[in-house]
Amino acid sequence: MGTFKAIRIDKADKGTTAALTQFDEAELMEGDVTVAVEWSTLNYKDGLAVTGKAPVVRRFPMIAGIDFAGTVEQSSHPAWKTGDKVVCNGWGMGETHLGAYAKKARVKGDWLVRLPDGMSTRDAMAVGTAGYTAMLSVLALEKHGLTPKSGPIVVTGAAGGVGSVASAVLSKLGYHVIASTGRMSEADYLKGLGAAEVIDRAELAGPAKPLAKERWAGGVDSVGSTTLANLLSMTKYGGAIAACGLAAGMDLPSSVAPFILRGVCLLGIDSVMCPIEQRKLAWNRLASDLDKAKLADITHEIGLDQVIGAGAEILAGKVRGRIVVKIL
Repeated sequence: MGTFKAIRIDKADKGTTAALTQFDEAELMEGDVTVAVEWSTLNYKDGLAVTGKAPVVRRFPMIAGIDFAGTVEQSSHPAWKTGDKVVCNGWGMGETHLGAYAKKARVKGDWLVRLPDGMSTRDAMAVGTAGYTAMLSVLALEKHGLTPKSGPIVVTGAAGGVGSVASAVLSKLGYHVIASTGRMSEADYLKGLGAAEVIDRAELAGPAKPLAKERWAGGVDSVGSTTLANLLSMTKYGGAIAACGLAAGMDLPSSVAPFILRGVCLLGIDSVMCPIEQRKLAWNRLASDLDKAKLADITHEIGLDQVIGAGAEILAGKVRGRIVVKIL
């Protein structure tokens, strides 16, 4: 047993504190697989945790970080052996279970997904929870019966992590993607990902009408609140919106009109406790349906010592695309 670098969150008199420090391996929580973490990533929820802006962390001390990819070091789980390459997202990591911003992680083997063929551990964290959530959203829209022939798909928060991956995947699958962003300066970036149109998020601001002009067959929304309410009011008959985020708030100032007059469906997307078979499907689809060149374009790399500062940046809406965090 030894120590390793980790971003540790502690309870303070007012809120929490976060710092890069040494963590004792003996303090790792129970689990039947120990992983040498190679890469992690920075998601909106990670930003909330390391800045203390929301009560994400519910156990102290906590190692922050809700995703990792790495190599199995030790295992007593029948599915995993030393040397296996694995990905882990959610399951309370960084919230109730010691997380990913560390050189080692000990977790339940049932939480792990095998790294897809042709995908590196860095690629997996360039995708991360944000990209995996985007893929879960696409799968939900497909299950609802939407196809490229159904009509346009709107993606909100399009320059962020979920939005960037959703835009890239949907465009590759042949959908007409309408990217909504508060940063119109990112229009060229979004068109490079495959967006056919870029609209200002102001078009989705303000009180939503019960029903507005039909504009899209479906959508992927990581914003919530008034934005989601407007999306629903503008969704075509029989369409669906996959809701996976709350960047603008947890409220939903909508009405039942889209549901009972247009048959619109609101599809809830949860990445944290998602069943393992659905996770495997999402990761395998990401390996085939996400263009690696586009993934590289939307990704930049930081070290563990830069995570806390970057956490504040992502909450301020200043981060474009995806951030990978180099651990080893």
